[in-house]
Amino acid sequence: MAALKDLRDRIRSLRNTQQITKAMKQVAAAKIRRAEQAKKQARPYADTLDEMLRDLLVNVSSVDHPFMKPGRSGAPSGVILMTADKGLAGAFNANIIREAEQYRNSHSDALFYSVGIKARNAVRRLGQPDRPTWPLSAQPKISTAREVAARVTEDFDRGAISDITLVSAQMISMMVQRPYARTLVPVEPSARDEAKAQAGPRGAVEFAPSPEFVLSRLLPKYLEFTLFAAMLETDAAFFAAQLVAMNNATDNAGKLIDELTVHMNNARQAAITKELLEIVSGAEALAKA
Repeated sequence: MAALKDLRDRIRSLRNTQQITKAMKQVAAAKIRRAEQAKKQARPYADTLDEMLRDLLVNVSSVDHPFMKPGRSGAPSGVILMTADKGLAGAFNANIIREAEQYRNSHSDALFYSVGIKARNAVRRLGQPDRPTWPLSAQPKISTAREVAARVTEDFDRGAISDITLVSAQMISMMVQRPYARTLVPVEPSARDEAKAQAGPRGAVEFAPSPEFVLSRLLPKYLEFTLFAAMLETDAAFFAAQLVAMNNATDNAGKLIDELTVHMNNARQAAITKELLEIVSGAEALAKA
């Protein structure tokens, strides 16, 4: 009977857990719709900003701006590690942190700037000194992106770091979220930009008041909005991963409940059979006496 009671308690506990995971699944489904909507609303501005920057890089031979030059030689790399604030999303945060650890293996002196509570905890585990941390869930996100951009820009300008690299999540689909690292500063033309520049003669482009002035206004906005877009994408990717994780947890809890129910029924049937045998045996003993 003790085993039967334990099975009932486990089934009751699993049902409670299943209700929690089901509720978290519904919350994640609602939040991911809002996160995807915010990401879609920001995409036109991001695309236009990127197109303007690429056009400037193609049409301008040289620009005197700190973001267009390599950082101070010998300075450590600056890494912005961006994760979610919470867990219960499978290996989502762990995969991003693993990507940062792999980057650190080739850049042992890297300095980390953490966005997200999980990123802060990971940086501490890596033995890094406490540095400014920004929660991903802080509102409004654009203000957080400006603060992060201002801090890393200040460190880059004064030579504390040699470059700015972002390690965050990329949402491929609802089922696939991949971590990736990309260098944001110094800004360098991509292979596509170089091919576009060499494709043929370009028309004369006039800048007012000057290319330097245009880029001096555009590049800080580029860094701010790149970080803002990464925060929106990390949010959407996190809720997608949490939705999948909670759906799997709910299904697994249901399977365990079914298995334990079978074991409980077998144990209860065995207990009933044992009692019947004891009654029959007692009756036969009395009859023989």
